[in-house]
Amino acid sequence: MTTVAETLQQQAEEFRTRYAAVREQIGRVIVGHEEVVQGVLTSMLVGGHCLLEGVPGLGKTMLVRTLAETLDLGFSRIQFTPDLMPADILGTNLVVEDEQGRKTFEFQKGPVFTQILLADEINRATPKTQSALLETMQEGTVTVAGNRFVLDRPFLVLATQNPIEQEGTYPLPEAQLDRFLFKLVVGYSTREELSVILDRTTRGEVVEPEKVMDGREILRWQRLVRDVILSPHVQDYIVRLTLATHPEGPQALPITNQYVRWGSSPRGAQTIALAAKVRALLGGRFNVSFEDVRRVYLPAMRHRVLVNFEAQAEGVEADAVLLELLEKVPERADA
Repeated sequence: MTTVAETLQQQAEEFRTRYAAVREQIGRVIVGHEEVVQGVLTSMLVGGHCLLEGVPGLGKTMLVRTLAETLDLGFSRIQFTPDLMPADILGTNLVVEDEQGRKTFEFQKGPVFTQILLADEINRATPKTQSALLETMQEGTVTVAGNRFVLDRPFLVLATQNPIEQEGTYPLPEAQLDRFLFKLVVGYSTREELSVILDRTTRGEVVEPEKVMDGREILRWQRLVRDVILSPHVQDYIVRLTLATHPEGPQALPITNQYVRWGSSPRGAQTIALAAKVRALLGGRFNVSFEDVRRVYLPAMRHRVLVNFEAQAEGVEADAVLLELLEKVPERADA
């Protein structure tokens, strides 16, 4: 007779196998960026959205397109520009005329009605247009002219943005940033990786990834992730790491009070817990460890912690604050 533990172990092994299948197809096109690819896949398997930041030309858009090609899901791309309007994303009511000459309003759906939405260079649009995605990202619905539409699940927004210091960019509203599960920083390729990229892209070779996973399977894995065990002492570690980002709070450290203007919302703790569960499954375990929590802390929190003017003047970024919190917040409260 198969025990519960054996069943869970089998599910974890199948999860790892299917994850590896998707990762393999992405690796046929994308060279390197292991942590970024893992972060995007983690967002998908949790059911959250992902923000990729990096200078132009590093393969952010190609990564998203490649992921979409490996999944049997609907895909849309929106190129964000300063003149983009909310109706260009959500859709609008059009006047149509029937055979009898009667005119009525008919809703024309926008590109947001899909399952994987690539919001390319999202911070090149105005804040008004950026905010059009707030309801959609949080609730998976679209409301236009009093009518509410429910999007198909799974629904995933993968947004790319250029560093905000670049010309022609608008900072994303904090409310929208908080709706992204992860913020992943895409860096430059290494010497070896750049050589492979040149081999693949300058010899006329075209690689097409295969579709290896559909929406029903993704929803199944999302349910499995939530079944992973989060013990009370690991959960308390997540709670204390989150509270440590709140300036003047009871768990705040000196660096928090000195450099942080706003700390993380409860979504930060939820993100850490869910993303750590994915890490546990990938490690062949059905329970979350302290190391799982530490591995997902930066991408889960860097966009939820807003540093103050003193930090900006001294060149202290949110990542530096979070790394010190990871170092100084003990795993156990009684340590």
